[in-house]
Amino acid sequence: MMAPSSHRRWQLSPVPWPLFLLSILPLALLLLPLFSLVWRGAAPSLGGEALSSLLVRRALVLSLTTSTLSLLLVLAFGTPVAFLLARYRFRGRKILETVVALPMVLPPAVAGLALLMTFGRKGILGPLLEVTGVSLAFTSAAVVLAQCFVSAPFYIRAARAGFEEIEPELEQVAATLGESSWGVFRRVTVPLAAPSLLGGAVMAWARSLGEFGATIMFAGNFQGRTRTMPLAIYTALESDLGAALALALLLLFVSTVVLALVEVFGARSSGSRQ
Repeated sequence: MMAPSSHRRWQLSPVPWPLFLLSILPLALLLLPLFSLVWRGAAPSLGGEALSSLLVRRALVLSLTTSTLSLLLVLAFGTPVAFLLARYRFRGRKILETVVALPMVLPPAVAGLALLMTFGRKGILGPLLEVTGVSLAFTSAAVVLAQCFVSAPFYIRAARAGFEEIEPELEQVAATLGESSWGVFRRVTVPLAAPSLLGGAVMAWARSLGEFGATIMFAGNFQGRTRTMPLAIYTALESDLGAALALALLLLFVSTVVLALVEVFGARSSGSRQ
């Protein structure tokens, strides 16, 4: 039987004028910059051939490549962490939860400096990396690491919520039918948590695509190597407004699609629980 809230239907009602007046300013503050960006970016004189420029193409390819690689790493290493936090109780669990969520609120510049102090030439792991001939700072690999650092919490939180919502009895039934632990996880747990996993993956990918502060601190701003789309916008503002607007519109479009996908996956997740 469905919960009564699933049948709730909202009806149109008049908005009290004090509430309407109080809402005008914050709504204008949110909508006007977005409208201005779309209006200026759509101007033929600015955005006509910007998307085909070398700056935009290189930044777009690099961003898509690094954000996809970082997403694969987040999925591979973030899923076990999410399952651990969702299913097991152990000492230090609260501390681990705080550490995992910390990059979500950490200033990007601090995140970049922390990565530099870990993997840079003068970082904690710097001498070891230098002995093995590995150099991470100011390379494309540094871009991927920075993106993983800032985006992993978004996936882990969503995946953890998805795992927590699964009824343990369903997994127990599969286990009694002869499935191994890995089989139960692959055939029962993951499909049931799929909406949350997909929503978290989309959010993590979008966060990687839009990462700026940690990237510029840890990876630098080198064209064709570390200059992702956000960094290209920052660079293009000095000489090519059309390219900056074109990249900004692309990121705005991606953000809009991401929000729509998250809403879809969220609705599917809610529907599967009823």
